[in-house]
Amino acid sequence: MRFAKPLARTREYVEIVKLALSRQKVKYDGEFFTLPLPDGPGKALTLTVHPVREEIPFYLAAIGPKNLELAGELFDGWLAIFFSPEFSGELKASIETGRAKVGKTIEGFDIVPTVPVVIGDDVATCADPLRAYSALYIGGMGSRDKNFYNQLVSRMGYEQAAAEVQDLYLDRKQGEAMAAVPLDFIDKTSLIGPPERIKERLHAYDDAGVSTLTIASYAGDLETRLSTVRQMAELVDQAGLA
Repeated sequence: MRFAKPLARTREYVEIVKLALSRQKVKYDGEFFTLPLPDGPGKALTLTVHPVREEIPFYLAAIGPKNLELAGELFDGWLAIFFSPEFSGELKASIETGRAKVGKTIEGFDIVPTVPVVIGDDVATCADPLRAYSALYIGGMGSRDKNFYNQLVSRMGYEQAAAEVQDLYLDRKQGEAMAAVPLDFIDKTSLIGPPERIKERLHAYDDAGVSTLTIASYAGDLETRLSTVRQMAELVDQAGLA
């Protein structure tokens, strides 16, 4: 299978890291990794530092179905980008498939989207600072044939817009690419607009199973961004989700 070897290699790598962090001797003989190297000068070593906790959680930044399945199988949490509560069902289904492989449910699995935040009176104006970031990922990451962010946006129902943004971006028309990012897509994958609107929108993330919300402020200078973080903490508390 196309994904078999990269996924198997990742499984072995995770096993080695967990072995090291458990302070056992790192001795491993797998299909892809052999530690220590045979007939070499190295020897199996034990981590000299003492982790402050017995178990260190592992998270995977994943986009496609196979990597989401891998996140559920091997990891303790998922770092998400362009997370839309309305589209979360398909993504979580892949994670649940991975969890089922190892006899686990999604219960206790940490879903951690990074969500852009811009607070202001007008939704469209708040979306503008996010257009460059969105266009870069949708249009400029990877190649025309291999852009996993573009594929994600297409699966979310914005196939025509994703193709247009990519064409414009790769033709070096970045400004036009930014303008072509649908406002609806930005709205569904970020928290923008007046505080009350954002407070209500937070419930959609909670209903979608988000357990840790990471925010990224895109507006203003440092003090304004710090103010955004403080406001978000207050809004989460007011929404009863703290």
